[in-house]
Amino acid sequence: MIAIIDYGLGNLHSVKNALDTLGAKTIITSDPYEIERADGVILPGVGAFEEAMQNLNKRNLIDVVYQVVKNKTPLLGICLGMQVMFERGYEGQITDGFSFFKGEVTRIKVDGKIPHMGWNQLEYTQDDVLIDKEQDAYVYFVHSFVATNYDEDDLVAYSMYGNAKIPAYFHKGQIYAMQYHPEKSGEVGLAMLKKFMEVCDDYSTSN
Repeated sequence: MIAIIDYGLGNLHSVKNALDTLGAKTIITSDPYEIERADGVILPGVGAFEEAMQNLNKRNLIDVVYQVVKNKTPLLGICLGMQVMFERGYEGQITDGFSFFKGEVTRIKVDGKIPHMGWNQLEYTQDDVLIDKEQDAYVYFVHSFVATNYDEDDLVAYSMYGNAKIPAYFHKGQIYAMQYHPEKSGEVGLAMLKKFMEVCDDYSTSN
């Protein structure tokens, strides 16, 4: 079972529908018990960093997410769910994140329109279990803030938007984090979600 965390922000049902299409067993939940017993966890999100952390706190989910990582359960953050995995965000009040990745989330600096909305090609920096480097991968973004001052060793892929480098996909240990929306990225995104499902299956088998 893959738990999709409901904290009042995010395109929960589009993520669930994509996974259901792939044959996954999923649940949308804010129940700590359901989240902690899952074989994989997804933290989606659309909105602001500050509000996301406030909502997670109000629903007593901060410690739950830390426990998921402590348990080494595969965890996938999508869009805002990715951003809160960094040390802090500057959207609204300066707000601390989970600090699973080094770095801060700041407004995109680009000679172009914000929000960054649309399809961009991924450029890979290293091999990774969720990607196929031979694939000509275009994925869908909707965001105005971006990770900065991050550890290059954690970066798997980026995209160019005008003159701005958009860090797009990070991975460290059992934590996966995508700035783009794999559930809205066609066959490329579905292939990534399918591989995440396989990682979750491996975790289930080994525990």
